[in-house]
Amino acid sequence: MKFNEIQELIKLINKSNLTEFKLKEGDFELSIRTKKYGRARARDIQALQSSAPQVVSVPTPVSAMPMQAAPAPVAPAVAAAPAAEAPESNNNLIIKSPIVGTFYRSAGPDKESYVGIGSIVEVGSVVCIVEAMKLFNEIESEVSGKIVKILVDNESPVQYDQPLFEVEPL
Repeated sequence: MKFNEIQELIKLINKSNLTEFKLKEGDFELSIRTKKYGRARARDIQALQSSAPQVVSVPTPVSAMPMQAAPAPVAPAVAAAPAAEAPESNNNLIIKSPIVGTFYRSAGPDKESYVGIGSIVEVGSVVCIVEAMKLFNEIESEVSGKIVKILVDNESPVQYDQPLFEVEPL
């Protein structure tokens, strides 16, 4: 990525409400963080434009490090939701989202869901898709058992480490 492209990207980020942005293309990785909580002020923009963005080059496979958008501010009503999503019994396991994105139960609107309540999953079974930055990531189960609860509505946004499914071990 060229320096003028990075400058243009900084300007776009400053015009948005983002507080963190990460980009990875091959071995090139760019991470930009701002300290703003609302619209950017003129002095914030000047300070960010005058300082060089943090650029880290790490040779890792693209599949090993998924891109993540900055999490949106959480309203107090949403903060109480994870407590309601706790497992019903202590021996049930939870499949969590490994990335931030949009949750899909199937590969397309006309396709059958990967799993439903009562479905048996094995380690490595695809249970859903989380779309992040136009990439559709198949989420595989890290546990074996029977799906007893689906904790997220189809096409809903999900956060990193958010519970998606409750699984009863077999």
